[in-house]
Order: sequence, then C-alpha cells, then structure tokens
Amino acid sequence: MDDLVLGIVAIIVGIAASWGLYWLLDFLVRLLPDRTQEKLRAFSFLLPAAVLLIVISVLPFLQTIAWSFFDKRAKEFIGLENYVTLFSDENFLGILLNNFLWVAFVPAVTVGFGLVFANLANNVGPKREKVMKSLIFMPMAISFVAAGTIWGYLYDYPPPGRPAVGLLNAIVEAFGGESQPWLSIDAGRLNSFLLMIVVIWLNAGFSMVLLSAAIKAVPEETIEAARIDGAGPLKIFTSVIVPQIRGTIMSVFITTVIGVMKVFDVVLAMTGGNFNTSVLGYEYYRLFFVESNIGGSAAVVTILCVLIAPLMWLQVRTARHQEEIR
Repeated sequence: MDDLVLGIVAIIVGIAASWGLYWLLDFLVRLLPDRTQEKLRAFSFLLPAAVLLIVISVLPFLQTIAWSFFDKRAKEFIGLENYVTLFSDENFLGILLNNFLWVAFVPAVTVGFGLVFANLANNVGPKREKVMKSLIFMPMAISFVAAGTIWGYLYDYPPPGRPAVGLLNAIVEAFGGESQPWLSIDAGRLNSFLLMIVVIWLNAGFSMVLLSAAIKAVPEETIEAARIDGAGPLKIFTSVIVPQIRGTIMSVFITTVIGVMKVFDVVLAMTGGNFNTSVLGYEYYRLFFVESNIGGSAAVVTILCVLIAPLMWLQVRTARHQEEIR
C-alpha cells in the first residue's frame, strides 16, 4: 500500500514539476520582443527534453568512451591497450564473426518473411487478415528471455536414457535418428543460426505490420494498370508494389540490423555465450558483470557504437528521403 501511495505521489509531483517548468520557460519567453518569441518558443519547449537527453545519454556515452582507455578498474590510463587486447584475442574475433553472421542473416530473412506475410495477409479478406496478423504478431508480446526459454525446450537435448522432450529431437527420433545437443554444435555455426531463428520469429510480426501498412498505401491505379498490361500477382508484387515501398523496406531492414547488433537476451537465456555463440552484447555483459572489467567492457561498447553509428545515420537519411517523396 505504501508503495502504491508513493508511486501516485511521485506521478503527481512529476506532472506538477513538468507543468511548472514549462510554464516558467513560457513566461520567460513572453518577456522577450515578439519577433524573438516566435524564434525561441519552440526551443524553450525542447530545452528540458534536450537537457535530459544529454544527462542520461550523451554524458554516459562520452564517459564510456573515456573509460575504454583505462584499466579494468577505470583508474589507470592505458591508452589503446584494451582495443589491442580485444582485436588480438581469437575469441573476440569469433564474436565479431558471429555478429557479422547475425547481421547478414537475421534482417534479410526477417524482412523477407515480413514481406510475404504482409502480402498474404492483405489478400485473404478483412476478417482473416486480422486473425493472421494477430497470430504472426503475437510473439512480439513475449520478452526475448521468455522466447529463449520456450525455444530452449524445443531444442532440448535429453541425457542418455531419458526420452526426448524437445520437439526437434522428438521429430529426429521419430524418423529413426538420434537426439543431438543442437545448441552445443558449433560446426558451421549451427547453434548460432538456431538462436537467430528465435529472433526472426520474434521480429517477423513487427516487419509484417509496417510493410503491410506500406503495401496498403500503394496507389491502386498502379496495380490496376499492371493488371491491364497482363501482369500476374507475382509480377505485380515484385515489379509494382516492392519498388514503391522500398523506403519502408529499407527502414525496417536498418531497424532490424540495429536491434540484431545489440542482441543479448536470447544468447544469455539459451547458451550463456558458450559453444562459440557469444556476441558483442553478451561480451560486454560478461566483461562488466562477471569479470568486473570496466575498461574492457567500455571498449566493447565503444566498438559496438562505432558499428551502429553509420546505420543510425543511414536510417535518418532514409526517413528524410521518404518525407521528401511524400
């Protein structure tokens, strides 16, 4: 009960403080000449959010970059030693390879499934469309850890003498095969690809919803013109619809890439980073929380940010290009 009261009081105080702050800023702006008011009013309302963003995002990011040049206790300056240690470690190079495979495989397959599901859902009728979209989007309501646990049961490998309870091994045994420890088989990075399937399953619904909305926005006259010219459904989809939603496809692809670059939960829940399945997100967690290596973990985060930054720029550029087209 005390926690509930405290929460309600905190919400009321927060709302009152926010209202008071914006009232004060607006009052100060009103004291200025009319022409200056017009220029500064929008900035005055953006100022609190900008300050908050700097405090909770920009400053910690700059501090993380600084820590990457210090030792594991973040007390002694060691220059580029953390980066040299990482890039001379075969295990870390394997982690970079894993991230590359995730980026190369997951976004492409996710967007591909999203396109197919979106096109199918848009052509099955309103009632079936709602049911189909709900079923495909449903995994989005599940956390990554919960999804990892669910799929962990599917890949479960029973000890000798115990019947298979994992669906995959049960199917293998039903066809006369032997159960396999799927998540520990790193030949050809098989176990990493099995983890990728979980993330694809989680994100396909997100991709489908955005692409479905984009497909619905395609002018009907262009589709009718293609039909008159004798184009079939597949030709219309690939040559008429897809080119017109290219911007949305790119946005969904980049968003998925950024999410994949930061993947961590599924790896932690299913393999704990063992059997050559670790990725940059998990390596940061291991160095910081397990080994208490502040400098090394900061270097990993900095590398991750450097890899993500061009994607963020590309995403902003794509969004601006779409706005210009509209």
